[in-house]
Amino acid sequence: MKITKLLGVSVSSLAMLASVNAAYAASAELIAAAKAEGQLTVIALPHDWCGYGATIDKFKALYPEIQVNELNPDAGSADEIEAIRANMGNMGPQAPDVVDVGLAFGPSGKAEGLFQPYMVDHMDQFSVADSEGYWYGGYYGVMAFEVNTDLVTNVPQDWSDLLKPEYANSVALAGDPRSSAQAILGVYAAGLSASGGNAMDAPMAGLDFFKKLNDAGNFVPVIGKAASIAQGTTPIVIRWDYNALADRATLNGNPPIEVVVPKTGVLAGVYAQAVSAYAPHPNAGKLWLDFIYSDEGQLSFLEGYCHPARFNALSADSMIPQAVLDALPPADAYKIAVFPSLDELDANKTTVTGSWDSVVGANVQ
Repeated sequence: MKITKLLGVSVSSLAMLASVNAAYAASAELIAAAKAEGQLTVIALPHDWCGYGATIDKFKALYPEIQVNELNPDAGSADEIEAIRANMGNMGPQAPDVVDVGLAFGPSGKAEGLFQPYMVDHMDQFSVADSEGYWYGGYYGVMAFEVNTDLVTNVPQDWSDLLKPEYANSVALAGDPRSSAQAILGVYAAGLSASGGNAMDAPMAGLDFFKKLNDAGNFVPVIGKAASIAQGTTPIVIRWDYNALADRATLNGNPPIEVVVPKTGVLAGVYAQAVSAYAPHPNAGKLWLDFIYSDEGQLSFLEGYCHPARFNALSADSMIPQAVLDALPPADAYKIAVFPSLDELDANKTTVTGSWDSVVGANVQ
C-alpha cells in the first residue's frame, strides 16, 4: 500500500470503511431513486479515454431508464470544477452530476465543498481514496510518448531525446498546461526526468525543459489528439499511455503508432471521481460510481488500457482475460513509475499553471 501511505489515507481507515460498506452498495432503493431522476450528466469523458465510450454504453444498457447527458468531452479538470461552481443553483442540463479529475483536484474540490460523500463497495481495494468517501482514485496510467512512425523514423526513448533537432515542429502536449491535468502532469514528468527524480525541483525543471523545447522550435502549441497525430500536425504527443494505446487501436495502422514509456521520469497519474455537491441527479451520480467501481466497470477501464483501482483484486480472482493484459505495454515499463503525493501534485499544479506563460510563453490551443 505504498500509494496509500504517500497520500495519507491509512489502511486501517479503509478497512473500517469496508466493514460498513455493505449498507452503501447499489441497493434497490438507490436504483429506484436514480431511475426516477431519469438522467445522469457527465462531463469531460471522451469515448476514447480509458474506455469511457464502452463504459457509458454498458451503463445505458444496464439502466435504460436513465438518459446519459454528456457535457464537453474535451474539457480539462479545471473546467470540470468550474462547471460545478458555475451551476450551483442550476438544476438544468449544464450542471454535472459527476466529475473525473486529476488527483490533485480531488482534495481541493472536497475542501471547497464541491463534492458530496458516498461510500462505494470494495473500499478496501482502493489504494487512493478519500477516507470519508468524497472522492475515489478509480484508475491510473503513466505518461508516455505517442509517435506517428510514418513521420518519425527514429522514435524517441526518453525525455532528453525530444530536444534533438530532428524533432523540430513535432512535440505536443495533450492539453493546455494551464488547465488540463494531463498536460500539467506531462510537464511534471519531464521535470522528474530532468531533475533526476527530485520531486521538489521537478515543477520548475519541467517548465525549463518545455522552454528549451519551445526555444528549439520542437514544441508545437497545439493540443495533441488522434486527428492531429494522423494529420501530421503533432507527430509526437505526450499523453497518458491509455490514450495513446486507444489511438493506436483506433487508427489501426493508418498511420502506424508506437507507444513509448520513457526510460526516466515515468510518472503515474491517478484520476479521481466524485459526485457533485450540487448534482441535479445525485442518486444517478452515486449509481454511476457504484457501476464504474464494480467488476464490470473496472474491467471496462482495463479494456480501455487503464490500470483500474481494483486491478490486484481482479487479478487475484483470475477475472482479467489474458488478451486484455497482452494489449498493455510490458509490465517492466511500470516498475519504476513514481506516484507523487498530494502535496507534490498541488505544488506542481500551482507552479505549472501559474508560471507557464512567463517561463515557456507558448499559448497552447
